[in-house]
Amino acid sequence: MTLSPNPKAKPKLDPKLAELLSEIERFGTENDQRESDRKRRMLNLEPETAALLHILVRATRRQSILEIGTSNGYSTIWLADAIRSRSECRLVSIERNPLKLEMARQNLLRAGLLNSVTLLEGEASATVKMLEGPFDCLFFDADRITAPQQLEVLMPKLKPDVFLLADNVLSHPDEIADYLSAVADLVGFSSVTVPIGKGLNVAYRQSL
Repeated sequence: MTLSPNPKAKPKLDPKLAELLSEIERFGTENDQRESDRKRRMLNLEPETAALLHILVRATRRQSILEIGTSNGYSTIWLADAIRSRSECRLVSIERNPLKLEMARQNLLRAGLLNSVTLLEGEASATVKMLEGPFDCLFFDADRITAPQQLEVLMPKLKPDVFLLADNVLSHPDEIADYLSAVADLVGFSSVTVPIGKGLNVAYRQSL
């Protein structure tokens, strides 16, 4: 199933935060145009995809989010802002590149959201094994090949009411195929691919 989003629909952000996000977005775009080494690219989420995540997380009142792939913190700021008003919420974000993680730390500090996020450095497949749940939202935005293994480890750590979100569905269909197959086999989940940005897969299991 595929949805057609409204590209003009955007969440309302604090003007200073919106300005900071635009700055980070421009930096990421300019950096990635210069860099031929993928490891040095920020590979930030497209703004419209980030806005959709913000709306989903805020509207459904997610309380415990895990992001796999922090980069320089662009999407992390969007997610953290979506849960900003609820003190009981938590956001954990994993990044294997220490330089990117430090950039994320500084960007979150500038956004006034550093204390709202737990930043973890390491390979995601190893790090998720050490995490304590439960989570009610997973966002996969890193290595698409190993995502199915990470999902398998995380399944027992999920709340009954949970979102599974994955980017790059349309831009890297071969790499993410195994993840989508794994999601399709999950009992009780409904899923849809939204043709926004590089393609966002949204899977949802509602508690009974």
